[in-house]
Amino acid sequence: MISWFIALGEYCLQVPANRIGSYEFSTAQLKTIQEVITLTVFSVFSVLYLKEQLRWNYFLSFAMMIGAVFVIFKKW
Repeated sequence: MISWFIALGEYCLQVPANRIGSYEFSTAQLKTIQEVITLTVFSVFSVLYLKEQLRWNYFLSFAMMIGAVFVIFKKW
């Protein structure tokens, strides 16, 4: 039940954000934003609720996501 409430909250925020954001961002940029938000929320949930430790490979993957955000939003 908890996971459904988390997903519902994310969905209620994501759908209007995609409609509004489509005027400013491409679909690839919107998907990148969505993935970063989802993984950030899931990471916080994992640490605070599930009591999992953050490991070095998580930090490396976050750094790669920052790189992905840079690449997708850079005007080439």
